Amino acid sequence: MRNNTTMNVKPSLLAALVLGVAVVGATTVLPSTLAVAADKKKEEGNKVSKDLAKPLKAAQDALNAKKYPDAIAKLKEAEGNPKKTPYDEHVINELAAVAYARTGDYANAGKAFEAQVNDGFLEQSEIPQRVKAVAQINYQLKNYDKAIEYGQRAIKGGYADEEMNVIIGQSYYLKGDWKGTRKFEEGLIDSDIKAGKTPKEQALQLFLSACVKLDDSDCTTKGLEHMVAYYPKPDYWKQLLYTLAQSKGANASDKTTLQLYRLMSEVDVLSRPDDYTEMAQLAIEQGSPGEAQHILEKGFQKGVFTDQRSKDKNQRLLESAKKTAAADEAALGKMEKDADAAPTGDKDVGVGFAYLGYQQYDKASDLLSKGLTKGGVKSEPEARLLLGIAQLKGGHKDEAVKSFHAVKGDPTLERLANLWTLHAKQA
Repeated sequence: MRNNTTMNVKPSLLAALVLGVAVVGATTVLPSTLAVAADKKKEEGNKVSKDLAKPLKAAQDALNAKKYPDAIAKLKEAEGNPKKTPYDEHVINELAAVAYARTGDYANAGKAFEAQVNDGFLEQSEIPQRVKAVAQINYQLKNYDKAIEYGQRAIKGGYADEEMNVIIGQSYYLKGDWKGTRKFEEGLIDSDIKAGKTPKEQALQLFLSACVKLDDSDCTTKGLEHMVAYYPKPDYWKQLLYTLAQSKGANASDKTTLQLYRLMSEVDVLSRPDDYTEMAQLAIEQGSPGEAQHILEKGFQKGVFTDQRSKDKNQRLLESAKKTAAADEAALGKMEKDADAAPTGDKDVGVGFAYLGYQQYDKASDLLSKGLTKGGVKSEPEARLLLGIAQLKGGHKDEAVKSFHAVKGDPTLERLANLWTLHAKQA
């Protein structure tokens, strides 16, 4: 299972954000005169006090001269002044954010940004960028709880962007909170789906990885189904279908197993030699030797049988399938007549199934439809699934999708029908 789902925030991008915020703050909140704040509408008390004017002016001059250690020293001097006012403290943090960021001290830069966000002196328009900076800095510093706190604050404020969502989700994941990861990513995914948008692949990956970490098979399957729905890569199909096979295990019927193999072969993710062998054996047992012959020939063409023992075993099986298929195919005409005279549609479905194995898709569709219309079919969900497959393989995609949607009454076959529908839409 793929677990490489986390993003590393590049230091260069982090620096750009931090410095961008800091420089804006230094030039708008603290004018060169250090007399009053830039916004004339602020309270009259929002001005640097006389006792702090000199060290803060010296700190700003040092910043302008790019003498950052000197600026930090002057700011520490101002910080230690017992006469400083709350607004003095705000200005100190504005300048400190610039100075610390310029020296690469993001821990102290983050503290300065956080203090600004919470001291009540920022304009509303200034808050979003600083909140994002605090979240991003703390993510980079692996302070994941703090990154989540400020990321969620951005969401509540309505200014969280895609990068902020990534930081929150990955913070949950990297701190080992799999339930938190699952809940957060599921919310993003569901929101995108409801809005008619394609969920972000990374959100789906984090959701899936959290499900795996929680050892939640239903959740894992759901995550993989989302992956193949929106990002139908062979690797995702393979993970999903093999996960389904493992989850069924010994409880799966032979018919269900063959149906699963059929889809695996169709999306070209059947890969293990034993799967080819088992699929062929099941097809023969269930009356489709033509399908057995086809899948074994495909296995040999793809070179899946590597050791001599496996080659010999499957060659013998292939010869047996060919022999059985030849006799079976020769009798199809008579079988079709017998089915036509039968009172129920079971025999029609059986002959249609046989034609499907011989890749005579239109003939298979006609007989499967006839059997379902006649009624009395023992397994209607399976017959409708086979009909959809025959229609799809015959190039009738719209009819196939309708048939897949009509598969009802068997949860496993319904799920497989939904996956065939996804594949049909992607084909």
